[in-house]
Amino acid sequence: MTVEIPPYGLKAYALFFTRHGLHEEFSQSDLDWLVRQSMKKKIFSVLLKSGWIKKKSRGTYVCVSPDRAVKGLLDFKVPNIMKISERPYAFTGLSAIEIWSDYSYVQRGIEKSPYFVNVLKKDLKYWKSFFNKNAISFYINEGATIGEYVILKPVDILQPIEKDGFKVINLTKTEKLAEKNEAYSYAYKYIREKYGSARNKGKQGF
Repeated sequence: MTVEIPPYGLKAYALFFTRHGLHEEFSQSDLDWLVRQSMKKKIFSVLLKSGWIKKKSRGTYVCVSPDRAVKGLLDFKVPNIMKISERPYAFTGLSAIEIWSDYSYVQRGIEKSPYFVNVLKKDLKYWKSFFNKNAISFYINEGATIGEYVILKPVDILQPIEKDGFKVINLTKTEKLAEKNEAYSYAYKYIREKYGSARNKGKQGF
């Protein structure tokens, strides 16, 4: 998995790859006389953490292939990082339909992969920092970009349900969302057949 890197990191990677290719090892001394010691450490830290280079042995590194690094930018990261978040959330909207339908309805591809997440208004600062730290694009209420991104829906109250390791809005709300749009008719049918009508059975907490 790779993440986006700042221009200075990309230039350093280009230098390492041009000089050493994929198999020849190099060290931080490659940047001697080019940048200050503090910047040299920062560059190697960024490239290692972002997955553009990897450690080979003590003090030496090799480049990850450009093809692999670039393709890695489109890997799905959100599901895993949400599991390590420290504040309450609930997948909502199309993301909730996806989860409750056991992924029989899948809304995402590498070109566009939105996630819709309810979060508490008071926690917005935390979520902005959380997604920035993990190099995930996010928007408040609406927005879009290439690849993965998160639409944060600030709310006053959260009552999430645990399903498949994720926190999600309850089945009743999800069923209503699926029923409203003909595009999700397959998911709606799947949910009804698996769980019955949550509304008719009064399973508000399910």
